[in-house]
Parts: sequence; C-alpha cells; structure tokens
Amino acid sequence: MKEQLELIKSNALAALEAASTPAALDEVRVKWLGKKGELTAVLKMMGKLSAEERPVMGQLANSVRAEIETKLEQCKAAIGAAALEVPIFRSANMSLGINVLIELVKKAASVLGDSYDIEIVERHHRRKVDAPSGTALMIADAAASACGHDSEYVYERHSVRQPRDKKEIGISAVRGGTIVGEHEIIFAGHDEVMEIKHTALSREIFAQGAVEAAKFMATVETPGMYDMSMLVK
Repeated sequence: MKEQLELIKSNALAALEAASTPAALDEVRVKWLGKKGELTAVLKMMGKLSAEERPVMGQLANSVRAEIETKLEQCKAAIGAAALEVPIFRSANMSLGINVLIELVKKAASVLGDSYDIEIVERHHRRKVDAPSGTALMIADAAASACGHDSEYVYERHSVRQPRDKKEIGISAVRGGTIVGEHEIIFAGHDEVMEIKHTALSREIFAQGAVEAAKFMATVETPGMYDMSMLVK
C-alpha cells in the first residue's frame, strides 16, 4: 500500500503541474481526491491491513492527501495571481441555461433555505467517471452561499442511519445510458415541494455558451476573474 500511495502522490502532483486551467485543476481533484478517486479507492482497502499497519498507512495517506491539496491550492492561487494581470474566464459549466438555474437556486435558497431541505440529483451517461458532477457541486455551492446558515454536503445516504440534519445539502448521482446531463434541485418543506430542473439534450449548448463567453471576453480589458454569471445578469 505504501508504494500505491507514493505513486498516487507522484502522479497527482505531476498532473497538477501540467494543469493550466481551473477546469483542468478540478479534473485532477476529482480523479485523485474525489469520492471515486484513486486515493479514496486505496483508503477503502485499509480494513484489510493488520492492526499494526493500519495507523501507519493511515498517517501516510493523510500526508499524501494534504500534500496534494496544498499543491492544488497553490495552483489555484497561481491562476488567481495571473488574473491580477490579465482577464481570465472560468466556469464549471458553459450552458447559459445552467447558469440561469444557478441564479434561481440562489434566490430560492435565500428565501426558503432556513425552513426547506435542499437535495440535488444529477444524471449523466454511463461513461462519466466522476461523481458528483462539477455542475452539481457548483449548484450546491450556490445554494450554500445563499441559504443563510452553514451547510454540510452529504453524498448518497446508504451508509447514513440517522434523521436528516437541517444543515445538510444532499447530492446524489445517477449514471446510465446516453444521458447528456440533467440537474434537479429539490426544495422540500412542510406540505410542499419546489423543484428546479435543467436538462441538456445535446452538447451543442456547451459550445454555444463558450461562444457567448468568448464574445463577452472580447469586450473585457480589465484584469480579473470572470464567469458565466456575468452573462446572465
């Protein structure tokens, strides 16, 4: 296991060195640190170790995670520093519709967040390897920023044996067929439920959004970080 952990660290750090965009950094994070990432897969094998080996490998795994996370933050900071000199555009999803949905989620969470439970369900094709999607996390971040209290993300519920906490934002992933992408946000209150949903029927919408973003950036001269929210307000 030690060799596996050292290899994960080496490969993840090399991938971070090669990543030059926020999207590429997020892909590295998901691949190595995500719920179904390489490091998580190794950690699931801890139970097979002896009582003597387990704390040693656990400490090494924590060290590897910390080193990768530190490098990830350094890379993000480098992009932020570059934004002080040139305009940089970033978005986890280039669909105009998704970004309108995010603004709707913020508004709904600001009004309903204290008394409604928030759940997010995302669906994608069977070949998508990361879960939850970056868009689902972007939606969760939007809801968390507007709901008026600290939030905790809960992924699936098969291992949870307790009532739902008010702080929770549930995030569930479905994989199957050729689904391009669906994201559904559920606000569940007392005796009523409100749902906001976006369905991508083809990948053309992402290309169209990227074109609109390029047109927008062609008019920008001031250095800084820009995103799709500036196109939908």
